[in-house]
Amino acid sequence: MSPLLGILSLLSALAVTGDALICTQCTSTSSSCTGNSVTCSAGSLCSSTYTETVEDGSPSVSLTKGCTVSSQCNFNGSMSMLLGNLRMVISCCSTDNCVPSIPALPPTNSSRNGLVCRSCVSADSSWCYTSDTMRCTGEENKCLLQTTKVAGILSTAIRGCATKSLCDLGSQSQIIEGVSTDVKFICTSGGLSVHKVVLTPAIVCLLLLKTFF
Repeated sequence: MSPLLGILSLLSALAVTGDALICTQCTSTSSSCTGNSVTCSAGSLCSSTYTETVEDGSPSVSLTKGCTVSSQCNFNGSMSMLLGNLRMVISCCSTDNCVPSIPALPPTNSSRNGLVCRSCVSADSSWCYTSDTMRCTGEENKCLLQTTKVAGILSTAIRGCATKSLCDLGSQSQIIEGVSTDVKFICTSGGLSVHKVVLTPAIVCLLLLKTFF
């Protein structure tokens, strides 16, 4: 798995937190999966988190089922870097072991929105900085720094463009199969002028690698 794809695959589990309903928990690299049942926390619903990642023109998909806090249901958003992009949707249902339908991914939009952000990827650090920039498109009107820390194993960072909906997910922490993961999303609507380089704050984001499922 390439560094970028490994970092982005963390997003597929971003919303799977908590423990109320009994829900199926599983992950796969297709549009379906099966797994064991888990008990969710109060205020959580059964969810399907579906992502499409494109790196250097090559697409891949992932599906994560589990428990998601109700405020994150009906989510859709995207993020882009110079090397690729990711689109994600979350759907929910509210009965034991129900199977949420997978909604359509948000449409792609190549129209530039005027925002310019720095873009870099680090597979071994929670910080990256570069003079490389990208012009944001469509609804991706926030600059992003995504940092992920997997306790004692891995730190990653991404800079690029993101939708406000992705930024609003905020900082998250979780422990799955004894592995703790912490992620922060920090976004700004300020960007880089095409003619003047200015350092922009960014977004931090979390998910767990498929190897931890």
